[in-house]
Amino acid sequence: MTERADFQAKLRDMPHKPGVYVMRDRLKHVIYVGKARDLRKRVGSYFMPSRKMTADPKTRALIESVWDLEYHVVRSDAEAVLFEGRLIKEFRPKYNVSFRDDKRFLLVRVDLNAVFPRFALTRLKKEDGARYFGPFAHSGALRSTLNTMRKKFGLRACRAAVPGERDFKHCLDHVIKNCSAPCVARVTREEYIARVTAACEFLDGQSREWIAQVEEDMKAAAGRLDFEKAAQLRNLLDDLKTTTKAMTRFTRKSLPTTVNPEADLAALQDALALPRPPRVMECFDISNISSTHIVASMVRFRDGVPDRAGYRKYRIHGTPHQDDFASMAEVVRRRYGRVLREAAALDPDAEFNQEPPGEAVARIAEETQTTVIPDLIIVDGGRGQLSSACKELQRLGLHEAPVIGLAKEFEEIYRPGRPLPMRLPEDSGALRLLQRIRDEAHRTANGYHSLLLKRRVRESLLDDIPGISTARKQALLERFGSVDRIKKASVEEIAAVSGVSATLARAVLESLQDKPRDETGTIAMPE
Repeated sequence: MTERADFQAKLRDMPHKPGVYVMRDRLKHVIYVGKARDLRKRVGSYFMPSRKMTADPKTRALIESVWDLEYHVVRSDAEAVLFEGRLIKEFRPKYNVSFRDDKRFLLVRVDLNAVFPRFALTRLKKEDGARYFGPFAHSGALRSTLNTMRKKFGLRACRAAVPGERDFKHCLDHVIKNCSAPCVARVTREEYIARVTAACEFLDGQSREWIAQVEEDMKAAAGRLDFEKAAQLRNLLDDLKTTTKAMTRFTRKSLPTTVNPEADLAALQDALALPRPPRVMECFDISNISSTHIVASMVRFRDGVPDRAGYRKYRIHGTPHQDDFASMAEVVRRRYGRVLREAAALDPDAEFNQEPPGEAVARIAEETQTTVIPDLIIVDGGRGQLSSACKELQRLGLHEAPVIGLAKEFEEIYRPGRPLPMRLPEDSGALRLLQRIRDEAHRTANGYHSLLLKRRVRESLLDDIPGISTARKQALLERFGSVDRIKKASVEEIAAVSGVSATLARAVLESLQDKPRDETGTIAMPE
């Protein structure tokens, strides 16, 4: 066993600067990560003689478990928040509660390829060609800065994909001089893009002139004894400095990490008694709220790290109500049924082949040097979800496919044919690998579910009218702009839309007039 560190000696070398400290137990496992404005004062407070008597039971247990500690100096409190969050997500210390979920810090997104780009907040960075700024630790300061930036540069805040005549009546920003109003051609696209470019430079930190102007205005207001205005400018100045301050971006490669994918794969192989390390793993998760948009995700890890090209998302169609077991059965059936069909397409003799599907897939994988069936299939859930998945794999003839269930509450691992679940130590690399792929599946499923809910909010009353297909709905909305305008149109005007007959036009008007509520929102076009 390693010798306990001399904490007093470590404290003497610790600076009075902001940073993050990491506490480890006697086995060198990270058990707590914290941030501090003053590292020496904050860490020193743990080892004061009176702390053991006055601290709550959790803190006392932490102090007794600490065997060693390390610290990392950063440049600001905001950097300490970001660094702490990344380390907690990486190590998942048992004494930390915050940041252990799949929430992320705010980013600012702008798509410079859009006709009239707009700045929006998001928590997920995608490879979509847009430009992202952040992450930002202080969400309040960021929102205040973004609102002020929109007013200064005259940027649009409306949500329509392309602002136009049908949208600007619902937005008064151009009336109160908060927007340069490209929707009513007050500025050209070239002039608007120049404003967006200047705003991007501001978010990049090139903001000294504006900050100096705000500071000058604040001093002038104070000189006029207008202290209320001066206080407002002081708060704005603080928000601008906080948001545009140069900050270290902590990435996975910059973190002091104990994650070793190769070691974790070997540990998982030993724990589950697999014939080889599970270099390709696929994990399934179900997401739903009641019966609204039941969806599933499948994420793939290759060599212990995410293989995002292999991710898949599914909308569940086979069950009209909330049923995690049936939903899991459907997604497993759809996933591996398609895998078998694609594998058969690679076999020129598949029509005359009498091999069992499992053996045929193994042979094709060996011949083509590809992975057809993963080395391990993981379902998020307990015995019920695992049983549903096993039944579908057996129906497909994949009797030998290795599959387990991971129940979240106690992190229990369920295996086919085993009456009792397995529980691995919390500091096991095998368990942490399973947690990483399970959490990634959970994040992907929840993100897809949220996306569908947002789309549903934008759906039109036209969806309830028989005979109105997606193409006809899109044509109507492109012509009139909103359901409210369709209600005010005549039968002849509606029938003039491509694909809409006079009979269907009358049915549209009759159906909309019967609706108990009005609908004026513009519908998002299908992606």
